[in-house]
This record gives sequence, C-alpha cells and structure tokens, in this order.
Amino acid sequence: MAEPIFQKLALIGIGLIGGSIALAARKHNLAGTIAVSSRTAKTLARAKELGLGGSWHADAKEAVKDADCVILSIPVGASGAVAEEIAASLKPGAIVSDVGSVKKSVVAQMAPHLPKNVHFVPAHPVAGTEFSGPDAALVDLFQKRWTILTPPSGTDPAAVETLAKFWRGLGANVDVMDPAHHDLVLAITSHVPHLIAYNIVGTAAHLEEVTESEVMKFSAGGFRDFTRIASSDPTMWRDIFMHNREAVLEMLGRFSEDLTALQRFIRYGEGDKLFELFTKTRAIRRGIIEAGQETAVPDFGRPHETDKS
Repeated sequence: MAEPIFQKLALIGIGLIGGSIALAARKHNLAGTIAVSSRTAKTLARAKELGLGGSWHADAKEAVKDADCVILSIPVGASGAVAEEIAASLKPGAIVSDVGSVKKSVVAQMAPHLPKNVHFVPAHPVAGTEFSGPDAALVDLFQKRWTILTPPSGTDPAAVETLAKFWRGLGANVDVMDPAHHDLVLAITSHVPHLIAYNIVGTAAHLEEVTESEVMKFSAGGFRDFTRIASSDPTMWRDIFMHNREAVLEMLGRFSEDLTALQRFIRYGEGDKLFELFTKTRAIRRGIIEAGQETAVPDFGRPHETDKS
C-alpha cells in the first residue's frame, strides 16, 4: 500500500463534506491520522461514534497542531475568524484549504491571517446532497465529481499539485481556476438555481388559492425537484449569497432579462422560439449526462415498483 499523502490531516468542521473527506481518505489511505474539530459538542460526539477520525477536538487550535494539511469545512462566513484562530498553531509548510462554494471572499477573509510559511490552496468540491451533518457523509461523494482549486497568485505549484493529488485520491476530477472566475461560474451553475428553487417553493407556500395538501399531493413534477434543492442547509446558503453577491446579482440580471423574453414569447404565442429554446436546453442536459455528472436513469434514478405479473 502506498504511503499516505499526508501524515496528519486536520478537518475543521465535520458535516457532509468534512465527513465524506474523512471516510474517503481513510478508505484510500490518504492520511496517516485524521484530527477532527467541531465547536458543537453533539456533532463532535456523533462524528466520533461514526468513526470519522482518529482524534477529537473542541478547540480547532489543538486539532491543527503538526497537521500537514488543514481543511476547513465550515460556512464561508466563518472562514476568516477560524483562520485567525488557528494561524499561530499551524505547522510550517502545511497546506491550508477549505471546501467553500465561494472563493474570492474566502481568499480575502483567510489570506491576511495565515503565516507566510504555510501554503494556502482554497478548494471547492462540486459535490453534495441536500442533507447535512456527519450522518450525511458518503465515502463515494466525490467520485467522478469536480473539485476546483483556486490558489492565490504566488502559491507554490508543488503545494497545489499535492492537494490536487489528494483530491484525485478521493475520486475527484481536479481543475484550477482564478477565484473570481470560479465565483462567476458557480453563480450560474449552482447559486442562482438554488435561489430560484428557494423562491419557487416560497411562492407556493404563499399561494392562497392552492392549499398545502395540494402542493404535497401533486408535487411529482418539477416542483418536487425544486423542494429537494430548497431543503439544503440554510446557514450555508445564506453565507454563499452574502459572500458571492456580485456574481449572483450579475447572473440574476441576465436571468431576469431572459425570463422577460420568455414572457414575451408566451404572451404573443411565439411557439417556434419556445421550441428553439427548449431544444437547446435538452442538449445541455445530454451534455451533462455524457460528462458523467448526472445519470440518464429515468426519474433521476428514483426507485419504482416493477410489475412482477
């Protein structure tokens, strides 16, 4: 068996992403020991019950001591405060990273606090589910999914490659991007779709002409899938929108313009233009499936009873 990439890995935060990193790192022997930190005693105790690490720390400063790699898996709004807290305890030469869905803000929050003798390589695994907490962790969460690294200018290329090797070991594909470009890409592929989902579900909740029982009863179509997205962790998504507001507002502006065009097509019966748009969007869906980022199984792979007669 190959030597671990990191002799000690410290995970600050142990929810869906942190827990999944722990499971996959242990399975693939990517870390000699895993130190886990959480400020929530209940979460830390549950992670210990699930065996998601080797040592357990309420104090993040204790967890990061002698760690070769430190990964923050926390709401992006807390990144700066945690970086400041752990800075003096970091091992010289350590790689410091995160898993936040926003990168420009994370760099701005964390970089000023980190000592010059560590390597700061922010990251974003583009993978997840609507569930949260250590019980949601999945050993194969990152398989064939993309992880984007966004190292600030001047970062040691060897450190970037080491972290890329770690993520590839977890099963991920790896790409490298400028932090600001990452935020623009994710605004349209993830952040705005979540905002739309939250809005549509909220609109349904306020419709006086449609009862709650009807919403539940007839949600087998697109609305049901919006509710899955809209059930994601509210703290995480609040922070994402607060810390990626420029890119999100830019994409929302474009979306609003396109939505106005759709309104016009429907109002004036321009079915050919609707057909043209829907044809293009079907092609994008096929492209996502061909890229291995989604399943072609009918109904998103949901189980159905089969006729055994």
